[in-house]
Amino acid sequence: MTELMSGKHRIGGPFTLCDPAGRRVALADFEGKLVLLYFGFASCPDVCPTDLALIAQALRSLGPAADQVQPLFVTLDPQRDSPAVLREYAAAFHPRFIALTGSEDEIRRVATEFKVFYEKVPLPGTTIYSIDHTAYTFLLDRQGKFVILFPPGTPAERMVEILREQL
Repeated sequence: MTELMSGKHRIGGPFTLCDPAGRRVALADFEGKLVLLYFGFASCPDVCPTDLALIAQALRSLGPAADQVQPLFVTLDPQRDSPAVLREYAAAFHPRFIALTGSEDEIRRVATEFKVFYEKVPLPGTTIYSIDHTAYTFLLDRQGKFVILFPPGTPAERMVEILREQL
């Protein structure tokens, strides 16, 4: 069984990035809602789509209460994840997902605040790269403060259980 993790060290903080329409979006814009925050990239072959599908399943399981939860996807690959790619990618999982991007420096700053490790890894003999990254789903409270993180592959039912405690 996947265990949940929490702690006393500061994780996260305010941030502002861009949505696929180019609008600046701040974490503070979602005050009053719980936030499920995920860092990944659209061409991720396995963990990102699995975790985003689990988040979407949790939202569907919540029914109308899901209106109190905002899922956010922050790309770790702004070079390849164009606004069009992000819009389509996020919508493929759930219509309420908002994908966010920014400059490499902005994304690095936000990822660092959330203790997310990532790095480009060139695939030998090609010009293609992948991105190794921490794959946690962060639950933030209605004021944008870190509550708990869900490790990769956390079942949707477990997320729902924790979300219901916060609603």
